[in-house]
Amino acid sequence: MPNTLRIKRRASGGGAGAPSSLANAELAFNEQTNVLYYGTGTGGAGGAATSVIAIGGDGVFATKAYTDAAVAAVDVSAQLANYAPLAGASFTGNVVVGGNLTVNGTQTIINSTTMTVDDKNVVLGDIATPTDVTADGGGITLKGATDKTLNWVSSTGSWTSSEHVDLASGKAYKINGTNVLTGTALGTGVTGSSLTSVGTISSGTWQGTAVAVGYGGTGLTSAVNGILKGNGSAYSVATAGTDYLDPNSTINGGTF
Repeated sequence: MPNTLRIKRRASGGGAGAPSSLANAELAFNEQTNVLYYGTGTGGAGGAATSVIAIGGDGVFATKAYTDAAVAAVDVSAQLANYAPLAGASFTGNVVVGGNLTVNGTQTIINSTTMTVDDKNVVLGDIATPTDVTADGGGITLKGATDKTLNWVSSTGSWTSSEHVDLASGKAYKINGTNVLTGTALGTGVTGSSLTSVGTISSGTWQGTAVAVGYGGTGLTSAVNGILKGNGSAYSVATAGTDYLDPNSTINGGTF
């Protein structure tokens, strides 16, 4: 009959953690946490181990905290590099990554209530060959009763907002560093417009084309010397002695 070799174990359902003691070179496996322990060093009488260390099992790399690589006399990062990452690992405490973190999945979900980023520039759409087509629709979406979006639209070549934009008091819309619109005025550089109606104009100087008769003007483009007369469709200079009496006119009642 073949010999059977057994090692110490703690059955599933037992407590977590290492055995309180092992003999030198003795093994023990905790089925609760899937960690294999080893008694190292000679502690003295009875062949007791000096210490008990975790050496294997798929639970050792998920639960053991390597806080001092120098004391452990091993390059922890080099050792962990030889092991495949755990599938579906979950951490209940804080996790600090000292180096770069690369996520190769298709979705990253952050459930924290506050996210702080030291980098002042956030890059979106960073693919191998970015174009305006790949950027189309990219931007920011804020969830609400309806989506609030700020997106790049390739067909118009524009950033497009789904909502109003309300500037704070004293702020202005600018183009190339020049004000084009404030809360009370158009910028001085705005010289062309297609306005079809305005409110009351309280001041200013008219330097446009002549105002036609149909719009309450005279249609004249320069000043005239004398009295204006109208014929129902236009205005012209009245003729003295014909259209009106000049200061030297004589009124003659005639004879009978």
